[in-house]
Amino acid sequence: MYPVTPHPDAWPRPPRALPAGLLDRPPNGARVTVAGLVLVRQRPGTAKGVIFVTLEDETGTANVVVWRAIYEKFRRAVIAGRLLRVTGRLQREHGVAHVLAERVEDLSPLLDSLLRPGASSPGPPP
Repeated sequence: MYPVTPHPDAWPRPPRALPAGLLDRPPNGARVTVAGLVLVRQRPGTAKGVIFVTLEDETGTANVVVWRAIYEKFRRAVIAGRLLRVTGRLQREHGVAHVLAERVEDLSPLLDSLLRPGASSPGPPP
């Protein structure tokens, strides 16, 4: 098992995604990957180009902060994705966890595979 307060880089990056319900476990600053359905995208006029995305998986929600430079790099996924996988640094302030996005992947095609007749599961993400 991991020490109670490991160095942020000592926390293993999940191979696919860390459930939102476990975001309280990695230390502040750890690199994590989360995935989920997009519930909300917010781009407040006062946020200077920052976009806030809320993802939901079967265990809860994950708050994602997408800075302007990351948005420009992954624009299509951020704007159009229905199912996203986000890798970034975990930031905790006042008991609230946020993932500061470094990479945003659109996994929405996996949702479409659920509509195929006889499809039991889309399988693991790539």
